[in-house]
Amino acid sequence: QLQASGGGLVQAGGSLRLSCAASGRTFSSYNMGWFRQAPGKEHEFVAAINRSAGSAYYADSVKVRFTISRDNAKNTVYLQMNSLKPEDTAVYYCAAAKLSFSKNEGLYEYWGQGTLVTVSS
Repeated sequence: QLQASGGGLVQAGGSLRLSCAASGRTFSSYNMGWFRQAPGKEHEFVAAINRSAGSAYYADSVKVRFTISRDNAKNTVYLQMNSLKPEDTAVYYCAAAKLSFSKNEGLYEYWGQGTLVTVSS
């Protein structure tokens, strides 16, 4: 089970850190990803990190501004979001994939409930 938190209302240029806490003892065996869905739009890949946190990659739209990280001892994955823009407004979801390290949402087996990020201009 994945529980995302940390969303809220922030002004453009501000920062937020999202957290996604996982239950169970096998968190470290999953690759983790963040996706988002803006109003009226489809799911969009944001970032992914592999099991050991040795590799990560990002959507071009968030590269440099966002950083994904994880703490396997705390069963938590994070998304640090800096220099936020109004177009970053969306519900953000974390997801877990046992085998794949991918931006393809279809390869993620488990999903959190989402946390809303609203960026005002």
